[in-house]
Amino acid sequence: MTDSAGGEVKSPSDAEVRDSLPDDLNAAGYVGPYLFPNNSRRRIAGSLYLVVGVAAYVLSIFAGSDSVLVNGGIGAGGVALVIFGIYCWQAGWDLAFDENDALVAATRNVGFPVGHASAQLAWRGLRSRPTWRILVYSNQEPPDRRGLVLVDGVNGEIVSCFVEDNPEDWAGLNA
Repeated sequence: MTDSAGGEVKSPSDAEVRDSLPDDLNAAGYVGPYLFPNNSRRRIAGSLYLVVGVAAYVLSIFAGSDSVLVNGGIGAGGVALVIFGIYCWQAGWDLAFDENDALVAATRNVGFPVGHASAQLAWRGLRSRPTWRILVYSNQEPPDRRGLVLVDGVNGEIVSCFVEDNPEDWAGLNA
């Protein structure tokens, strides 16, 4: 392979090619509060699917049955894109409660002072409703209790809460 100047360009080997996250999703090396991307961005893609799907379906209707390049598959693909676009549009919930709000709600619900905690965003149900999974440990050293709290990301309601005594053995770590 040659470049525009006529020089030889070495193509990378398979071992050198790596996937990477977009900058707005890559939290590695980020210092400061991290703003989690809002779920409502799904509506942008859903709108594009709707537009392309409707255009494909309309094209298949107006092309006629004797068209060489446009056939029933274009119309069926258009219908499929419209259906998927509607799904993306309705699944684009606005993430009104961030991880800090969810942590506060979880701390109020577990019934013990929280030390270490971790938040993870997940989606539940067919409509992909955003839900924070908050794992909390009591503030003793080592922690006596732990809990898992599911907090709705749209309205902040507690979906589920599970609290138990910490079954982990920390005896070997105190030495």
